[in-house]
Amino acid sequence: MTIFTTTSYPVGALIADIDLGKVGLPDLQRPFVWKNVKVRNLFDSLYKGYPAGFLLFWDTGAEGGLRGIGTKNTKAVPKLAIVDGQQRLTSLYAVVKGEEVTRANFKKERIRIAFNPLTERFAVWDAAIVKDKSYIPDISELWRPEANVFSIASEFLDQLSSVREVSDVDKKKIQNAIGKLHGLTNQYSFTALTLSATVDGATVADVFVRINGEGKQLNQSDFIMTLMSVHWDEGRTELEAFASAATKPHDGQASPFNHFIKPAPDQMLRATIGLALKRARLENVYNVLRGRDAKTGIDNPEKRDEQFQKMQAGQAAALNLANWHHFLSALTLAGYRGEKMISSGTAIIYSYVLYLVGIVDYGIDKKSMRQAIAEFFFMAALTGRYTNSPETRFESDLAIVRELPDGAAYLAKLREICSTTLTPDYWSITLPSQLATSASQSPSLFAYNASLIKLDADALYSPVKIASLVDPAVKGTKVALERHHLFPRAYLEGQGIRELKKINQIANFASIEWPENISIGKQPPSAYVPPLDAALSAEKRTQLYFWHALPHLWWTLPYEDFLVQRRERIARVIEAAWKLLAGNAPIADKTEISVTELINSGETDAVEFKSTLRVNLHTNQQDDKIQVSALKTIAGFLNAKGGTLLIGVADDGEVLGLEADGFPNEDKMALHLVNLITSRLGDVFRPYVHPRFEEQDGVRVLLVRCEPGPREAFLKDGSLQRFFVRGGNATAELQGSAITEYVKQRFEKAYG
Repeated sequence: MTIFTTTSYPVGALIADIDLGKVGLPDLQRPFVWKNVKVRNLFDSLYKGYPAGFLLFWDTGAEGGLRGIGTKNTKAVPKLAIVDGQQRLTSLYAVVKGEEVTRANFKKERIRIAFNPLTERFAVWDAAIVKDKSYIPDISELWRPEANVFSIASEFLDQLSSVREVSDVDKKKIQNAIGKLHGLTNQYSFTALTLSATVDGATVADVFVRINGEGKQLNQSDFIMTLMSVHWDEGRTELEAFASAATKPHDGQASPFNHFIKPAPDQMLRATIGLALKRARLENVYNVLRGRDAKTGIDNPEKRDEQFQKMQAGQAAALNLANWHHFLSALTLAGYRGEKMISSGTAIIYSYVLYLVGIVDYGIDKKSMRQAIAEFFFMAALTGRYTNSPETRFESDLAIVRELPDGAAYLAKLREICSTTLTPDYWSITLPSQLATSASQSPSLFAYNASLIKLDADALYSPVKIASLVDPAVKGTKVALERHHLFPRAYLEGQGIRELKKINQIANFASIEWPENISIGKQPPSAYVPPLDAALSAEKRTQLYFWHALPHLWWTLPYEDFLVQRRERIARVIEAAWKLLAGNAPIADKTEISVTELINSGETDAVEFKSTLRVNLHTNQQDDKIQVSALKTIAGFLNAKGGTLLIGVADDGEVLGLEADGFPNEDKMALHLVNLITSRLGDVFRPYVHPRFEEQDGVRVLLVRCEPGPREAFLKDGSLQRFFVRGGNATAELQGSAITEYVKQRFEKAYG
């Protein structure tokens, strides 16, 4: 049995059947993608009698007089739906009827095609054509209901004769050409193939591909949108209006416009279907919307209407602006700020479905739902959850959250999906591996950027918050925040590293303000970093190095080692942001402990007292052993977890003051300590030791706070290089293999 019929369809009959509603030409408010020159070529082909392609219709099976679904829909359901040839048919209809079309940018325009009857040449209307008396500037005039072709020809000849001599032969040729063009609607016929109402979507798609010369693929959303045009045109119009409004801001007016996604109609269709029918695979949706009985294969109008009623309710929720914008605020909560940070619009749409299911089906309050979706989106965006086989993955996710007993169970299930995805192995193994790429659109890179915003991080070597530099609403001649090569390209090329995939590794970039990027230029890190690093306070360095995932003394590392270490640190930053978002991040205590509290707590693994810096109280003479004793403690703190040395305090906690050391002033004493650190420990440790003077019991003491060191610190004592660590309330010296093992555990594992 044949699945199609062939009809010779005159242009005039096509236009009439569109007007009568028999042929379902989609609303002219939908984007028309043909350029005017292509419309000109179409009319030229029709005029010359050339083949102009097939029209492919699909019998909708609609009964006569059946009205479309929807409260505002009074149109009859068309008998024939256009599957292939929509742009040709739209071109014909728009020109013959003189109707406006809507362009891809949603601007309306008339398609004006001009015609030269003497040369029988068509042209696209422009200002020069209007002034040229040899052209009919707009052929639509020929088919107006009140038009008289003889009057049009006569008026054209009068105008042409006013600027040039027209022979009798030319007059005859002009009259014939105008008559031929006018009669085109009755004289030219398209070949129309009409597929039977019993044909399924897969077969229609196969037929379409085989007869379409451009090889365009029809997808399932095309079929569903076609069904909507047939049975619920109001719903399709709403989807397209929403998508149109989302492309541009509306001053003072509520609209779906946002900085994250400009959704296409088919994306919002997925949101509607996900909520209404709990489906992700659109191939399963088409027959559901036709109301097709699985056993008989016959469409059931009652079932069809029931499914479309569900679609109506789902679409009302999906296109609700309050729902839409409240959901999008979940992305902001997750640290994302705009379209440039989004690698997958599909992840946004599917997260929106889960948000809608929560508030509509389970009645969860919007605040709780937003928090849960912020966590889910962060996970989905980071892992590229909907990058490969997105429909299959989301169909599985919908199955997991379907038919849960209540809202609490729904929220718990979403968080369970997150926790089973973001496992310890993911943070320590999978994510660092995913970061080993130079892809500028990497989901893990975008997640790292979002993490910096979530953690309220500053730009590198800057006091300005990254969040304030990435406002998508601010457009300048330069991007406020730039990605900077930490190891500049010119430097790496000079080192023999010329492969761009290595140079442009994610781990070689950091976020800085663009003026800083210009000033850094092509300098090697060993040249531009130390002055910037030395200017940081201890607290600032700790913060910046964590946020920007920098190993200590990173500019001294071999490039490959730097990349490996930084990837692991970036993964830790993303994990920290995730924990903060999920509400289980540790709260850091930044309160500075007073001298009184330090003294009262006594000596510990992080606190030690020294009576003097350089004077032996027994001999009242300067003694290098006293200086070495202080430096041993500082080295021990640097090699361990950091700590505080109080100078001017006896072992029993008695406050002695600083007079015994005999310095003329505190500046001289501080300078002496700095010189000792530089000469006996190394200049690299100076930024990690922070001396300050405090008042205590009426006298001054020197408080020396030490950070954990960037590498192992050896104390120069004469000809010896000695290694000390802090343990308990004492400083111990290690020797031989004990040093090697300790360094491996403390530095290589901690920083590697």
